[in-house]
Amino acid sequence: MSKVQFKERKIFIDGTPVQIFSGAIHYFRVHPDLWRDRLEKLAMCGFNCVETYMCWNLHEPREGEFDFSGMLDFPRFIKIAQELGLYVILRPGPYICAEWDNGGFPYWLMTKEGIEFRRYNKVYLDAVQKYFDKIMPLIKPLQYDEGGPIIAMQLENEYGSYGHDDEYIGALRDMNINAGITVPLFTADGAGMMYLLNGMLPGTAAMLTGGSRTQIGFNLLQDLRPDDPPFFMEFWLGWYDKWKNDAHKTRSADDVAREFDDIVRSGANVNMYMFHGGTNFGFTAGANQSRLNQEYTCDTTSYDYDAPISEWGDVTPKYFKLQEIVKKYYPEAKTGTPAPVKRKAYGKIDFKESVSFFDALDQISTPVKSKSPLTMEQLNQAFGFVHYRTRIQGPLKSNLWAPAIGDCADIFIDGKKITTAFRDSLQNGIDVNVPAEGATLDVLVENFGRINYGFLTGKDAKGLPGGMLSWNAYLFDWENRSLPMDNLDKLTFGKLDTSVKTPTFFKGEFEVDEIAETFLRFPGSRGVVWVNGFNLGRYWSVGPNKTLYLPSPILKQGKNEVIVFETEALLTPYIQSVDTAEL
Repeated sequence: MSKVQFKERKIFIDGTPVQIFSGAIHYFRVHPDLWRDRLEKLAMCGFNCVETYMCWNLHEPREGEFDFSGMLDFPRFIKIAQELGLYVILRPGPYICAEWDNGGFPYWLMTKEGIEFRRYNKVYLDAVQKYFDKIMPLIKPLQYDEGGPIIAMQLENEYGSYGHDDEYIGALRDMNINAGITVPLFTADGAGMMYLLNGMLPGTAAMLTGGSRTQIGFNLLQDLRPDDPPFFMEFWLGWYDKWKNDAHKTRSADDVAREFDDIVRSGANVNMYMFHGGTNFGFTAGANQSRLNQEYTCDTTSYDYDAPISEWGDVTPKYFKLQEIVKKYYPEAKTGTPAPVKRKAYGKIDFKESVSFFDALDQISTPVKSKSPLTMEQLNQAFGFVHYRTRIQGPLKSNLWAPAIGDCADIFIDGKKITTAFRDSLQNGIDVNVPAEGATLDVLVENFGRINYGFLTGKDAKGLPGGMLSWNAYLFDWENRSLPMDNLDKLTFGKLDTSVKTPTFFKGEFEVDEIAETFLRFPGSRGVVWVNGFNLGRYWSVGPNKTLYLPSPILKQGKNEVIVFETEALLTPYIQSVDTAEL
């Protein structure tokens, strides 16, 4: 029998009832050198537990190849939490949502014949089992029953919002048990009747997710599960930002505090989502489109979430409101006041060299020929860009169109840009005049994030999944180039040219005498920034965010390198380091 028991509407640890105050911190959204800082601040707020998802897509980036190093060394993250006296709740998926690319599913799953995601499907479950075979031996010794801090683990994630398949959730439960997981397992679903009825599994504790009316949710759960401990596994105390939205999403600290006070006073348990959001570094941010008639929206690089601990590590007024409530009901709780983080503006970082994208193509990619355009997934690529090239016959007045774009296409005729098209915006086509000798068509497609929630998760292929047509005729004989943008050390830079009208790489250097947290203002319309080889993520002038967070551990004393890939128009011949985030 486990040392952790869910019974009599309580959580017992070593036979003693414990009220859990947990905060969500995702190890894969935080630089590993900052894990201890963020976890210490969680503990100093009086909380006794940390919760984290696991990201299958990064842990198994290619089928059969696994990575648990650096930012993915989740056992280290869990051990640091234990050193600080924190319990851990682990949510390994396989599906996590989390505003994370593809809901955590690896891209290569999408190419498997016969696969059906998130249901009792042999192809899918065989892949899940192989993943579990790798992660469970790392998780098992970290359970509370074996001397570790993990007190509970979640099956899937908010499954009741997706469907009802006890056979599938039961198979996940059996995989956990067969792997030696002895601590309590649970499901977590929205605080509504349909979600709970769909997602609950007989014999497994049920928990709630939502951002308001917590007591109504607890009452509903008690009616359905009178013996389960009342637990809001996700209490949303902020929200995430999406590109092209009007403003950074916030939630009143007083509003959050009122709900939290009600939860604590009632004796219920809670996991605050997010306690520290972190950053969608690189190309890892997800996207949403719940129905076909709804707009596709993609998430920003920042995952600040208006959390008690900001993206860069400062505590906010929301932090102290929560701390006051913990102290009110548990005056013996060990709390403290974290010191402000050191922030610094390094000023303007002038670009000194550049190389155009078209000149760099052969340096960072190899052409693959095909009759129809290959998707990013068919090219065995997780993130980044794909470049396509073909010839159009002339003389002809052509109407170029694409049934689908995943997600943003810059289109060029003989090296001259003719339009930028986003998702389905090229379905009506664009007219081009093709000379008698024909023309070269170049299409650069950027993946803005695979849909992470709803029925399109696992189905959001990137690139040109429907091909491209001239009038009603398909264009064939394509050259495809995979551009994950993870090999920029191969670039050969030349004389700086800021007047270019095509996508271009720009490079600059800056000196650092004192290492601190800093932020980089967007230098152009739409692009990506690397510092010392680390991909900070995507920027886009449509907002709401106006800066990228640059964590201090990425910097080094002395000379530091910055590379910017601007796809549309450079706005300044420099990138500026400032000491304040503009979200």
